[in-house]
Amino acid sequence: MGDVAMTVPVISAFVEQNPSAKITIVSRPFFKPFFDGIPNVDFFAVDVKGRHKGFPGLLKLYSDLKQLHIDAVADLHNVLRSQVIRTLFALSGKKVAFTDKGRAEKRALTRAENKIFKPIKSMVERHVDTFKKLGFSIDLSNPKFPEKAILSTEIIKITGEKANQNWIGIAPFAQYASKVYPQDLMHQVINELASDSNSKIFLFGGGNKEIEILNLFANGKENVINVAGKLKLQQELDLISNLNVMLSMDSGNAHMAAMLGIKVITLWGATHPFAGFAPFNQPLENCLVSDREKFPKLPTSVYGNKKVAGYQDAMRTISVESVVEKLNH
Repeated sequence: MGDVAMTVPVISAFVEQNPSAKITIVSRPFFKPFFDGIPNVDFFAVDVKGRHKGFPGLLKLYSDLKQLHIDAVADLHNVLRSQVIRTLFALSGKKVAFTDKGRAEKRALTRAENKIFKPIKSMVERHVDTFKKLGFSIDLSNPKFPEKAILSTEIIKITGEKANQNWIGIAPFAQYASKVYPQDLMHQVINELASDSNSKIFLFGGGNKEIEILNLFANGKENVINVAGKLKLQQELDLISNLNVMLSMDSGNAHMAAMLGIKVITLWGATHPFAGFAPFNQPLENCLVSDREKFPKLPTSVYGNKKVAGYQDAMRTISVESVVEKLNH
């Protein structure tokens, strides 16, 4: 989800700065709401479980896309499936380019020994480079974001009217445990924020286990609302666009908020913003990282999927006070 969200600012800037070009986004149908409302952008939904399943399905996908009279292909995903499609287009004489994910630099940043600890090019910048290879320039120095969504009656039934409240979103989960702020500390953060009656806190997540934890966080607090499982993706995006700030782990919600121009505070455990996945257009000081003096091997991986003995408590070095202070300023 985060990977797709990080393409949105690039696509938005591209169509604004290259108005004679038309883009077709090829992705899973779930992600269509990310691109709704961007002019000159169509969405082609890939049916990975049906028509486009497996290698025969990729051939059908290529056949389907050929009907769209595509002139060039920008492969922003650069995985096996997209590599097959772009190769077929290249063989048919079309111009293709792909995003270099910088795997060698990422390995140097995350290795335990002889670590090269310095920021590498962000994924957003890498996507810009991909379009440059196709002959298109994109300037992201002055990004434009969509207007705040007008909340539907259905959403307002859950959120209430905003009035002059401070709306704070919190997405406390991530794919891997090494990227998740400890539950007891997150509970303290929410309690601190909820003590301000002018603030309303919205909790984001999904799945029964996460909903259970979020219900625990919200229990007994009128101004803490668990929206997990209650909103569709487009409704979540509409709500996020009305937030004053989003607190997230290194996860998709951070990038969803950033693509909408919302202030994002991120918490980093096994991963690090230097790896190129910091939320778009957010200052580095909004990324609260674990203490590298106590845990010098950080970051231990790009995605947080690598367990390192003795590093399970790294995120406890990010204090509750520092998180609350960032959210309140």
